[in-house]
Amino acid sequence: MYESYSKWIRSHRDLPLKMNQWNNVVRWEFKHPVPFLRGREFLWNEGHTVFATKKEAEAEGAQIIGIYNEVCENYLALPSLIGKKSEGEKFAGAEYTISMEFLMPNGKSTQGPDFHHDGQIFAKAFDITFLDENGKKQYAWQNTWAISTRMLGVLFAVHGDDKGLVLPPKVASLQAVIVPILFEDSKERVLAKAKEIKKHLESKGILVHLDDREGYTPGWKFNEWEIKGVPLRIELGPKDLEKHQAMLVRRDNGEKQALPLAALADEAELVLTQIQDNLLQQAKKKLKESIVTVEKAEEAKKELEKQKLIFAPWCGEAECEAKFKEESGAKSLNSPLEQPSLKKGTKCFACRNEAKYWFYFGRSY
Repeated sequence: MYESYSKWIRSHRDLPLKMNQWNNVVRWEFKHPVPFLRGREFLWNEGHTVFATKKEAEAEGAQIIGIYNEVCENYLALPSLIGKKSEGEKFAGAEYTISMEFLMPNGKSTQGPDFHHDGQIFAKAFDITFLDENGKKQYAWQNTWAISTRMLGVLFAVHGDDKGLVLPPKVASLQAVIVPILFEDSKERVLAKAKEIKKHLESKGILVHLDDREGYTPGWKFNEWEIKGVPLRIELGPKDLEKHQAMLVRRDNGEKQALPLAALADEAELVLTQIQDNLLQQAKKKLKESIVTVEKAEEAKKELEKQKLIFAPWCGEAECEAKFKEESGAKSLNSPLEQPSLKKGTKCFACRNEAKYWFYFGRSY
């Protein structure tokens, strides 16, 4: 790709060059598979951008991480720790890496979308140069960034439960399912009303399915749609028709409520919004409760055994990082872009030399 860049780019007028690709990847050096999180083959979105100046290139970082955070928080309902990786954990071809780290239910973290500012490292390796406005030859400044199908694995793990998937409504291919409870003497009336409800829900833009299959009990259908993570289930039987109501069941918390048929479509729309928000707030609460601030390595090791993430003052030295990882099984995750104040004389939690940053540490996939 970059060999082509060196041919395409000649003048400052050719910049910025922004390539956004969607492709599949095969890891030949593959080790330690983890279903949905780490496989030999995966799909991803990846950007490769080129700029005339360092300032322009670095400014893209906030934009890209902002887009990825929008996707993760507002659609997947997944909060993260956003910050700069250590020298040892950054992308090998980058000047620095900004990552999004996600907490899994077992207390481990996993890295999600990231942004790498590559500086002029690849430009010098592949001779990606241009003539500036003064006719002077300059090396270009580059970024790379990516998000992959690993985020589906994070979504499955964070929101799922013992019954199966729990999908945020904004990304669910099916947001509601209507399960009619059928008896021979009332079958036609119940199905007619179920079809009417379906039309009302669709008029609100809700993706809905009417499960009118025969040969399956209502309980069997309930279980199947729970496994698939459909956010809302609407139960409708002959007794409900008599009361002019339907039963609404939430997948995220199992709450049931009887609603008047006249208000069902509006209420379903509202409940889907509540489910989306609830999933995000629950994940944020879990993340916040799982972060423990420590000042000494022994404290950190104890908290790691409790499946916690560590927030600690750190010296930033590779030897210190490697030693702590060997002793605890935990590695550095990232450092907040907006650093909390660090008092002069604060010691590194691990080696007791002078601390330079606040850093997150945790056991990781």
